[in-house]
Amino acid sequence: MSVSVLGSGAFGTSLAISLAGNGPVTLWCRDAEQARQMRRARENAQRLPGVTLPTGITVTSDIDQAANADVLLMSVPMQKLRGALTEHAEALAGKTLVACCKGIELSSGLGPISVIRQVIPDAHPALLTGPSFADDIARGLPTALTLACADDALGTKLQNELTTANLRLYRTTDVIGAELGGALKNVMAIGCGAAIGAGLGDSARAALMTRGFAEMQRFALMRGAQPDTLMGLSGLGDLVLTCSSELSRNYRFGLSLGQKKTFDSETTVEGVATARAMTDIAAAEGLDMPISTTVADLSHGAYSVTQAIQTLLNRPLKEE
Repeated sequence: MSVSVLGSGAFGTSLAISLAGNGPVTLWCRDAEQARQMRRARENAQRLPGVTLPTGITVTSDIDQAANADVLLMSVPMQKLRGALTEHAEALAGKTLVACCKGIELSSGLGPISVIRQVIPDAHPALLTGPSFADDIARGLPTALTLACADDALGTKLQNELTTANLRLYRTTDVIGAELGGALKNVMAIGCGAAIGAGLGDSARAALMTRGFAEMQRFALMRGAQPDTLMGLSGLGDLVLTCSSELSRNYRFGLSLGQKKTFDSETTVEGVATARAMTDIAAAEGLDMPISTTVADLSHGAYSVTQAIQTLLNRPLKEE
């Protein structure tokens, strides 16, 4: 089974590096000049500096060349997924497309698999998600992820083909649960980063993680997820990682809010759009999501961290 990775960010590049241990991989860059630089230097100096690209990786900016593979891993940000699919719809038609992004599309409230189905109706979609940092994968460190695919036969085939020496995949048919676990944990990571950045301490972070996880479960079950999925890698596992490490962009964004520092506007922070989409959906459904709502307001400057904490602490007391 031939594999291409569409998207040469840090995560896409790291996946290509790991998969190259199984056989040849094509890595597609949108920018032709970046592709030339990566071919020449055998390094993604912009996104993953210091890591050599194996000889088994072919770097190209030709979408038709990349789309010739049997399996295409879509490693593009959630809010840009629809645009990428639409732009290259002809080349991607009928393909097995594995989304490698986390979030809820702000314009539609949909997850990545649903977006793929809308834009490329004859595609065979799947999702790769879970607790992972690009640098760990690229350096060959052991990482476990969830592969979600409604077609269990296809999911089994992908699981076997995409598992590598350092990348262990667990399979599920609950695509809704896997989508939402990976998306909603980013919202909680922003809140935890803000708490630590403001000097509120580890106890506050633990409280936000725990109560935030309860909100994640509440929201996911309302959307039709299976209860056990959120307890796995794509839910709890990813939550623990992103709420406790500065390698998480969402956590670092929260830190900057708590420290009242400017954050790099070029860095993708999926949790900001996800928080807005999540709270809009929850409001329409009459679902109580206080942490998510507070994070959404905090991320858009409606609250200071002090006001956000007071809002949460002043809520009526209740049973756990």
